Amino acid sequence: MKGKDPKRAAGGFLARLFIKNHGNTGDERVRKQYGNLTSIAGIVVNVLLFVTKFIVGTLAGSIAIVGDGFNNLSDACSSVISFISFRMSAKPADKEHPFGHARIEYISSSVVAVIILFIGFELFKTSVGKIIRPEDKVFSAATVSVLALSIVSKFWLYFFNKRIGTHIDSTLMKATAADSLSDVLATSVVLLSIIAGYFTGLKLDGYMGVIVSVFILVSGIRILRETMDSIIGRGPSKELINLIENFIGRYEGVIGVHDLVVHDYGPEHCFASAHVEVDANEDLL
Repeated sequence: MKGKDPKRAAGGFLARLFIKNHGNTGDERVRKQYGNLTSIAGIVVNVLLFVTKFIVGTLAGSIAIVGDGFNNLSDACSSVISFISFRMSAKPADKEHPFGHARIEYISSSVVAVIILFIGFELFKTSVGKIIRPEDKVFSAATVSVLALSIVSKFWLYFFNKRIGTHIDSTLMKATAADSLSDVLATSVVLLSIIAGYFTGLKLDGYMGVIVSVFILVSGIRILRETMDSIIGRGPSKELINLIENFIGRYEGVIGVHDLVVHDYGPEHCFASAHVEVDANEDLL
């Protein structure tokens, strides 16, 4: 549907290095390879961030940093789900599933959203406890460095997933990109709270933990709402309707098109039917 430059890869250097025929995104094998690439990148980056934040946050006694680390762990789990999802959704149609398995991607997106909501709720409860019983925190260059590195890494994951998700029209990658952006905002809040607490002496850790949890919960709700729309059945866009009607209208003898119905069976898997008007005096054969 969309014009894609086959000479350029949406994933940049990594796509050119690991994906053969990276420009042919209409091929299910290429689409699966893009999914594998983004999933593996997400797993590696988020596991490393979780380990470093858990260690530094525990040593510093900061629930906000530890909570931010567990948010990264949930993102790593989401990437594992994405990896499995792309492999399953790429399976060809069979007797039991004549329209393919691409809707698995929508289901996986909803699972990711539920995981995000669970992490956000647990962090919210813990942070409220820290507000009631605040503790002194240890400020260090390591803490600031880890959080700054996390912000840069998550910005990269955001652009990486956003570009590929748009390129191959993947709701799962777009959801992952949105989650990465919320992580950037959440980690920035934690970093600012630590710096502000160091210079003012205020115990902001619990409050910042609540703010981080709200970011996480909002992200989860947004992703869940979008995927539910796709699962329940969302009407086709005006752009797609015009594209189909113009395509049918190019055939000789077609006077008009009405009662167009589009069924969404997953990204890049749409089936449409329409009533076509022709001159009754014309020979259709």
